[in-house]
Amino acid sequence: MSKKKTGAPSATIALNKKAKHEYHIEERFEAGLSLLGWEVKSLRAGKAQLTDAYVLLKDGEAWLLGSHITPLLAASTHVIADPTRTRKLLLHAKEIAKIIGKVNQTGHTCIPLALYWKKNKVKCEIALVKGKKQHDKRATEKERDWNRQKQRILREVNH
Repeated sequence: MSKKKTGAPSATIALNKKAKHEYHIEERFEAGLSLLGWEVKSLRAGKAQLTDAYVLLKDGEAWLLGSHITPLLAASTHVIADPTRTRKLLLHAKEIAKIIGKVNQTGHTCIPLALYWKKNKVKCEIALVKGKKQHDKRATEKERDWNRQKQRILREVNH
């Protein structure tokens, strides 16, 4: 008799923390990811990075470039593992057409925001984004600091 796990401790594998600071996020999409066996094992161990990753749209297909999945020593003995391999993103044709249209027309870019588990599949959350100007970044930082300050004041008043 085997016991089932009641929810994974952490469904998120990797986050692109720089994205919210660098860009205005306009629209999000969920994409599947075409992976090799050793990559899935590494993702289970949480060995992934999305910091400098981006999405390339070519020939009606979406590709994830610059993501780094560190190979486990035990998992990839007979395979030559390339940690920064170009990986195919699996999206519906309508979604790809919409993304390509936005990227070609306006100043939008497509970047990955997160890698996470959905049931037993690895999903990549990608987003259409617009770059922030320097003053926008400063305004966001000031707002964050002010919210932090408000929380401190409220805590002191309640105690």
